[in-house]
Order: sequence, then structure tokens, then C-alpha cells
Amino acid sequence: MSIFAPMSTNKIRILETIRQGQIGGGESHLLSLVENLDRSRFEPVVLSFTDGPMVDRLKQMGVQTEVIFTEKPFDISKWKKVKEFIRSNHISLVHAHGTRANSNVFWATRKLKLPLVYTIHGWSFHDDQQALIRKIRVMGEQLLTSKSDVNISVSASNQQTGKRYFPKFNSVVINNGIDQKKFDPSRSFKNIRQELNIAPDAILVLFVARFIHQKQPLKLIEAFAQAQQQNPHLQLIMVGDGDQKPTALQLVKDLHIENKVIFQPFRQDVPDVLAAADIFVLPSLWEGLPIGLLEAMAMGKAIIGTQVDGTSEVIRHNDNGLLISTDALTHNLSNALLTMASDAALRSRLGQAAQQTISSTYSASNMTREIEAIYDKLLKP
Repeated sequence: MSIFAPMSTNKIRILETIRQGQIGGGESHLLSLVENLDRSRFEPVVLSFTDGPMVDRLKQMGVQTEVIFTEKPFDISKWKKVKEFIRSNHISLVHAHGTRANSNVFWATRKLKLPLVYTIHGWSFHDDQQALIRKIRVMGEQLLTSKSDVNISVSASNQQTGKRYFPKFNSVVINNGIDQKKFDPSRSFKNIRQELNIAPDAILVLFVARFIHQKQPLKLIEAFAQAQQQNPHLQLIMVGDGDQKPTALQLVKDLHIENKVIFQPFRQDVPDVLAAADIFVLPSLWEGLPIGLLEAMAMGKAIIGTQVDGTSEVIRHNDNGLLISTDALTHNLSNALLTMASDAALRSRLGQAAQQTISSTYSASNMTREIEAIYDKLLKP
């Protein structure tokens, strides 16, 4: 599936490539980068390896987009097709977002002698994997980082993990950035509570993420069920899709909290949904630098996050959010929810500090200028 835009002869064509068209942190990052690129100099082209809402959004923006379908990393059967797409579209530089995307473009960039930038949104290996799987993924990342001309780490902790595993690893740290005009709590927003029939006095807890093991949606449901028994004003809305969603739907029924949990697919109006919430929860087991968390902070939400790389780099416990250990996660989550729910002043203080953190440090415009500087350096004759 392609959308062909007129080729400009004086603009540098950059291929931004990512593993999927569903909306997640890396996809939101790519959209933000494409939106903020200096179009007087750069012409973005996007290659996704699955279809989805991100692809639809890019179509609306008039960005040339291709889907070469595969859900496999290192899918050799697609490499020649990727190479031909890059060659025929006169690409000058390839920017891969995430492991799977890079694993399916690095061969083509080597063959075509093009510069390759790799943004590591989060390592594909982590501590709770089986030893053999982790070893294979470490080897894969070592190969990919060595084949890239520039590696970008989205957080300092992300960079330190790479250095710990790969002695020769080198990267530039460029934090994810947020569009602070879009995620501005002073704007007017749709009444999401009215749309979803949520009581005005409900204390609304929000989860916006993929329903996957990394994000721990099932533990959140269990924790919410426990907290809700002690504070009936709590309500939970879970926005997203993923392989654990059917299990999550069944778990809510088993716990008899169907009237307290609202499920929504990925939505394009995330700022409106955030505006309706009181508490934002991201109970991940690992992170690079989570975009959804930064968006919630920009909207001045009270945050509950976990003490993991990326999240703990942004959240300072009891300053601009609450950090909990992933050990005894259900218990810790439940207690944090009850603490937040019982103290409106605490929510307000943490939310204001979270918003200030974003406005001072995490700008989409600054992020894009730093990435453009890397493009310029690699493209010098």
C-alpha cells in the first residue's frame, strides 16, 4: 500500500521506518518527528511493517507511506523489497525506529551505501526473559548497533544499558519530545466523561498503552480491584489494544468490576482523554523513555510509574509523581492508587511539578532540531 507524493528535486528524502502502524510510544515519536521536520529542507518518507492508525494519520498529513508487511525481525524474505523501495524512492538517509524496523532495513542500507540512524526506543532484551531468548536478542542488538552510523538513545539509562552489554557501544542521548501546544492543559477539550458516562465526582484512573506483558495491564486491573473495594469513587479507563486485551476483558468480569472499568481502543484524541483523568498509571516492567508518560505529564496529571529505566529518569518520587517497585507490583499499585485517590492536594502538587518537568526539558521541537543536526552531519559530502 503506497501513497505517492510528488518528488522534490531540492529536498533531502529521509526514510523514517518503524515496525508497526499501531499507535505506541515509538509510533507517536515518529509522528511527532515527521510533523516537526523542517520541510523546506527535508522530505520524510515512512515505511511501516504493518498497517494501522499511524499509517492513516500519515495519509492525512500527505506523507508518502509504504507498508511492507511482516511481523518478524530479521525477515530476510523482505530485504530485497525494502532495498528496491529505498532505491526507487531516491532516499538519502534511513532512520530506523526500534529493533524490528532496523533488523529489516540495515542490509538494504549497507548494499546501497546509505547512512543509517537507529533510535533505540527500548532494548528488545530484558531481565525477565528466558536466558536463551535474552542471549539471542542481545546478539541481535549488538549487530544492529554496530551496523548503524549513529545510535540514538532516548534516555541516559537506555544508553547505560547498552554500554553495560556492549563494550564498544556508542550513542547520542536525545530525549523524546512532546508537542506542548497539543498537550496543553489550558486548552479546551471534549467532555470525555460525558461521552463515556463517567460521573463528575469519580476519581478517574487512566492507562494508555499497548496491552502487552511489558506494560502489565493485568496487574493494574488486579490492583485497581483491590483499591476500589476501599474507595468506591475510583474508576478505571484503559485505552489501547494488544495480545493481553482479551485476558484483561475476562479478568474484569471475573473480578466483578465491569461497571468500574471502561475499555477503549487506541484513540486519536489522547489529549481529550488525558484532560478527563485524575491519575495516570504506567506499571511497566521496562521502558526506554515512555511517550505516553510524557504526554500525561505535559497535561499536568498525577503520575504513578515504576522504578525502571526511562520512567525513573523522568519521575522523581513524591516530587513530580509516585514511583513504585515492580516487586509485589499489585500490592504496591493498589497502595499508590489509594494514596493518590485520598489526597486531591497531592494530585495537584505532583501534576503541576510534572507539567513543569516537561515544559523545561522535553520539547518536540528541540528533539527534532537535534535529530536534524545528526542528519546534516551524516549527509555532508
